[in-house]
Amino acid sequence: MKSRSTIFFVLLAALCAVLFVVDIAVGSVAIPFGDVVDVLLGGGTAEMRSIVLDIRLVRAITALLAGAALSVSGLEMQVLFRNPLAGPYVLGVSAGASLGVALFLLGAPLLGVAISPAFQSIGTAGAAWIGSAIVLLLVVALSRRIKDIMVMLILGIMLSSGVGAVVEIMQYFSNEASLKSYVVWTMGSLGDVTATQLTLLAPVVVAGLAMAVATIKPMNMLLAGERYAASMGLNISRTRTLVLSSTTLLAGTVTAFCGPIGFVGIAVPHIARMLFRSADHRILLPATILSGVLMLLVGDIVAKYFALPINTITALMGIPIVIYIVTRKR
Repeated sequence: MKSRSTIFFVLLAALCAVLFVVDIAVGSVAIPFGDVVDVLLGGGTAEMRSIVLDIRLVRAITALLAGAALSVSGLEMQVLFRNPLAGPYVLGVSAGASLGVALFLLGAPLLGVAISPAFQSIGTAGAAWIGSAIVLLLVVALSRRIKDIMVMLILGIMLSSGVGAVVEIMQYFSNEASLKSYVVWTMGSLGDVTATQLTLLAPVVVAGLAMAVATIKPMNMLLAGERYAASMGLNISRTRTLVLSSTTLLAGTVTAFCGPIGFVGIAVPHIARMLFRSADHRILLPATILSGVLMLLVGDIVAKYFALPINTITALMGIPIVIYIVTRKR
């Protein structure tokens, strides 16, 4: 089992490294694979270095961070809710981000407030993160009073539906330009993240992943159920708060900067389980990270090649996996 896991880890890591370079090479102007490697090693012309390092490298790193963040948050949710179809947006994290962006892009013009193009990018990210954070605080507060995790799941779904209704009302009364900006955000994009934004995105995602690593042992205990975990001395309330905080840092921050990217959180943990045939999170967590990075890099390469939104690609990649899970689990 250990040798099998080691082989898969090496293969996934090597494949991620190759696709990382391919992702940088693919774009509106194709760059030879060798030239990309040369620039990354410190060579290349000034023009080539500007394209690779200032634009494409930022996007590739964003894909790497987003893939790891969304997949790990999905793994955490599936363990916490003991539901194979749970994902990072179950508790309304995406809904909170959508409401924040809707208030910024759709609500401001309705109130007569003009949004400058220079402020729109950072304002959209900030509004999405604030919306996600507010939902997190609400969920954490409810989790301390409501002990039934399935009730929390239902409340998250209801919250998402309620927020969706409010956003639709705002869309109905919005002007064409504001509506277009919001719809484009909902499609998701890895290319809108700037180098400055990446300096904020990266540390927050790393912090969220560190919190996930801290929950490896508790998540292994939760596999046997909350009662068993509690009987073994696990602080269920503290663990739940830590997992919810990690999920919101990971999924909320990626959604804030990249828009909603669906199906990664649901599908990738199952891919890792099938590849490694293990439920031990000491193996499953790094396997999920590598699988998530791989999926987002492939999705970004395809999205750039065909000039499509990343959300459409991840949906087409993830939906067959979800259908397989549903039919297998019956």
